[in-house]
Amino acid sequence: MIARIWRGAVRPQDADEYAEYMRVTGVGAYRMTPGNQGAWILRRPLGDLTEIVAFSFWDSMDAVRAFAGDEPARAVYYPEDDRFLVQRSDVVEHYEVD
Repeated sequence: MIARIWRGAVRPQDADEYAEYMRVTGVGAYRMTPGNQGAWILRRPLGDLTEIVAFSFWDSMDAVRAFAGDEPARAVYYPEDDRFLVQRSDVVEHYEVD
């Protein structure tokens, strides 16, 4: 199984709205993709910001590639993300887990 993790940060006053946006768009898309075993949005205070962590489990890297394309370690952003994100990671981490 593969854990897929992405991190970004928003202003605390935007955290609820961004988490809902991610739940409807990213998490919904993850969960509908064959090979996905679940997806979650985690939040925590990070200094003056709120860190957002998108966390999902996949059957294999092939399942991740079916969702993310040929460069699964590269984060994909949409214009709506610019409205919220103060910090963002351009990479997505993948870990093999039991």
